[in-house]
Amino acid sequence: MTETDIEKLTEEALKAREKAYAPYSRFLVGAAVLTESGMIFTGCNVENAAFGCSLCAERNAVGSAVTAGQRCFLALAVAGGKDQYATPCGMCRQVLAEFHIPQVLCVKQKGDYKILKTEDLLPCAFSGSQIRNGVIYE
Repeated sequence: MTETDIEKLTEEALKAREKAYAPYSRFLVGAAVLTESGMIFTGCNVENAAFGCSLCAERNAVGSAVTAGQRCFLALAVAGGKDQYATPCGMCRQVLAEFHIPQVLCVKQKGDYKILKTEDLLPCAFSGSQIRNGVIYE
């Protein structure tokens, strides 16, 4: 991933953050995922009064990419609070592991980010390789 890729990816996550629907938490989150083909898909958090119906920005971005036929990813950027680095929740970490997204860029503001490995965010992730004939194996 080049510096240009990083700059564009973080910029798109920041733009997506501004579109978030978060009337309950007031915590806006945007995400952008970079595919191996060079395409970027974005998502934002969409809250719901029935909290279980809420959708995280990261899963929203990955879902948009999958809907467009993309399943191979290089990285995902997530922009949460302007004064703190946001990291994906547990469900989002599992989705990142499912699609083998190797890097997560946690973004505060333009040019202010840190890069984490998904395997560090979710060590010993559950994987489809642990399921055979409908039975979970270790």
